[in-house]
Amino acid sequence: MRRLFSTFARGWPGLGLLLLRLVVGIALIGRAVAKLDSGPSFYLAALCVLAIGLAVLLLAGLWTPVAGTLVAVLEVCQIPWHREVLSTYIFMATIAAALALLGPGFWSLDRRIYGWKRIDPPAPKS
Repeated sequence: MRRLFSTFARGWPGLGLLLLRLVVGIALIGRAVAKLDSGPSFYLAALCVLAIGLAVLLLAGLWTPVAGTLVAVLEVCQIPWHREVLSTYIFMATIAAALALLGPGFWSLDRRIYGWKRIDPPAPKS
């Protein structure tokens, strides 16, 4: 996992990545719950559950490159069936792809689990 991104941005860039993750995650969950309330078919319900799972991963910043890539693919695959809101799906796919490429940022579980660790050698005894 560490090879997918080399740094976990701190400061304002890290905050920007956190905001992007929050926007995509909340929007995915909101849209999936709205679709589930309409009594969808089994296939659509399975896609909604997948979208909610990916949104939770993005919100937590866990496996962000994988989750972002899958969200981008999921959004692009929905374009032929939802042409009336084409810009929404393109927007979500673009942000998810950017998150997959940039990484999760400083405030994420990815950084805590896979981030660079500092190991201090013990001080020599005199």
